[in-house]
Amino acid sequence: MPEGPELHLASLYVNRMCEGVLFSGPVIKSEVSKNPDVPFTSEAYRITAASRGKEVKLTLTPIKTDEPKRRVKPGQVEQPMDIVFRFGMSGYFRFTSEDELPKHAHLRFYSKEKPCRVLSFVDPRRFGSWEPNGTWQPGRGPCVMFEYKKFRENVVSHVSDRAFDRPICEVLLNQKYFNGIGNYLRAEILFRSNIPPFVAAKTVLEGLGPDDSCQNENPVKKESDAKKTSVRTKKKLMKHQTDDLLRLCHTVPLEVVNLGGKGYDPASGDFSDFQAWLQCYYVDGMKTLRDHNGRTIWFRGDPGPMAPKDSKSPKAKNWAKKDDDHDYTNKKKGARARKTRIKQGGEMKTPKKEKDTRLEEAESKRRKTGETHEVNTPQRETRSNARRRKTSSVEVTAETNHENDQIGW
Repeated sequence: MPEGPELHLASLYVNRMCEGVLFSGPVIKSEVSKNPDVPFTSEAYRITAASRGKEVKLTLTPIKTDEPKRRVKPGQVEQPMDIVFRFGMSGYFRFTSEDELPKHAHLRFYSKEKPCRVLSFVDPRRFGSWEPNGTWQPGRGPCVMFEYKKFRENVVSHVSDRAFDRPICEVLLNQKYFNGIGNYLRAEILFRSNIPPFVAAKTVLEGLGPDDSCQNENPVKKESDAKKTSVRTKKKLMKHQTDDLLRLCHTVPLEVVNLGGKGYDPASGDFSDFQAWLQCYYVDGMKTLRDHNGRTIWFRGDPGPMAPKDSKSPKAKNWAKKDDDHDYTNKKKGARARKTRIKQGGEMKTPKKEKDTRLEEAESKRRKTGETHEVNTPQRETRSNARRRKTSSVEVTAETNHENDQIGW
């Protein structure tokens, strides 16, 4: 799922691609999308973007043209409109020619040029949403990256709330306090701070104050500046960042932004820089558990006293390969192959049938009574015996009837 860095990188992409481009006409929504229509149309307008945590806002601004002033057509908008996007599991923006329109482009903005180009909100899984005339969602806290002072004050002032009685790994996903933090970021932040994921958030955060002595430091220094920094200063800064979880909630996402590219985007052809940056998430040798909300957390060492007792660590092979997560074609091929083997007489083994003690007892009794007919499955025998009872005129012995009653046929 896109997190704060990915949404900020998306806003930078929109601003870079749409700079100097005029758009025109209505905003078009796909027929399959259940999101609202965007009641905006203009002869000429520009698009700019901004991000805040896990939200992106597009601003559509009508502009005056050199054409003679004429009456505004019905439906045209003279005032700017803000559209707030939430990406869901797979949302992103693309700027392409009209001929190369992405398959899952659910909201489209057309440029005023020939050949026409299109800015699209693409969402293959359709979990994303947009809100015309929208504002930043009021239930979300300040952005961890670009509103650091407000973010820190918001968390520190609410540490006594019941929400912070939960494990720190779960609280880090609460967008009311940690707007922009998602699953991979929480793993990286807790790993670097050496904090077990399942300790009470209140225990971790209650000693931190609203002020950060390092808040004026540039979290990602240029190489020339880094050479001027003394070794002692580097060690002091590193210790401070390790001890201060809120500081890491600010600096770690900014590291992803400074990597460039698209951040966490397994669907892209190459995100090797991001993979090399990861220290914990999907890294070999790390442990995994599902939290109380069913989300998987990666960590090292002891999980902490609040770990779910019934939670099981997913097998390593489930996390090693991600390219086939949405490969439904291969899954269908496997299902067809299994059906073919069954039709050809192959045995389909399942733990339930292998452990069916009632079937074993039935076969043992048949050997004693001299019966030789073969049993495939209890369900098939039930139908077979039912037909025999209806059509056969041969009397069965009391012993055989007693056996069938015990098996449940």
